[in-house]
Amino acid sequence: MKYLEKLGFTFEEIEQFIENTSSSMIKLLEENKKLVTTNLNFLKELGAKNYKDVFKKYYELLLLDNSNFVEIFNKYDREDLIEKLDKNIAILEYL
Repeated sequence: MKYLEKLGFTFEEIEQFIENTSSSMIKLLEENKKLVTTNLNFLKELGAKNYKDVFKKYYELLLLDNSNFVEIFNKYDREDLIEKLDKNIAILEYL
């Protein structure tokens, strides 16, 4: 999970995530690190300040094919979506 450090995660954040996540999910995230990185970078470029929280709570969403992942977000007004996402990441369940 070292690749997360390049995305702004601290060692402590990564360790805490690993402790609270199943080993099979950690393995899947590691095997798909390029996809996870691409999707996290998209969130960062979109303007999501709480992309780390999105990763911690909705990590399985980051395993979506990038075109599908981007399509979910492109359905909505960018500024409005980011404003709502910054207030409450739980809206991801409804996108």
